[in-house]
Amino acid sequence: MRRALFALTLFAGLLVAALPAAAQGHEPGRFDFYVLSLSWSPTYCEDKGPKAANEPQCNLTRPYAFVVHGLWPQYERGFPQDCQRPPPYVPNPLVRSMLDVMPSRGLVIYEWKKHGTCSGLSPQAYFDLVRAARDKVAIPAEFTRLDDYRMVSPSDVESAFRAANPGLSPDMFSVQCDRRRLTEVRICLSQDLAFRACPDVDRRACRLSRMVMPPVRGGK
Repeated sequence: MRRALFALTLFAGLLVAALPAAAQGHEPGRFDFYVLSLSWSPTYCEDKGPKAANEPQCNLTRPYAFVVHGLWPQYERGFPQDCQRPPPYVPNPLVRSMLDVMPSRGLVIYEWKKHGTCSGLSPQAYFDLVRAARDKVAIPAEFTRLDDYRMVSPSDVESAFRAANPGLSPDMFSVQCDRRRLTEVRICLSQDLAFRACPDVDRRACRLSRMVMPPVRGGK
């Protein structure tokens, strides 16, 4: 009897996994808000080590500071992902057009597959929105170029972003870190790109008292 129940449970799990994402509750276009994730590129490149030399983002040709990691549809708790399988094709000219703000072809395609397909938008409309979201957020002047390692607190970064972006309150974004370095700033936006509160995102903010910002690479 137990074997039969186990087999039935396993079959049901496989059946759910085989269903389209919409049938699993991840219907494209049905979500509550967006998170714009801005990655501190020097941390990413430092973490990659010697492999970083093979990536345009890290090869010293251009000085990348904050770059777009992604624009993620969110629920009030949790988020949808991989909402269309297979995902609609992203034309090469569109991929290339995004490389100034998302400096990796692989990243552009990955973010479309995992997150963009949940927006309910076409690839062109989604990446137009990514660019509009990035343009919405002003990067604090002190973070557009960093020539040496700098110690900061999460509240330092938060205060700088709030000063540069009137209307952005502490419950509308979070500063992220790994065990010792700044990794990202995540900013919550409504579907029409207004700043909005997001308690679940804010709750997951960095808990370090101080963290390192590695310097920007290249372009000196």
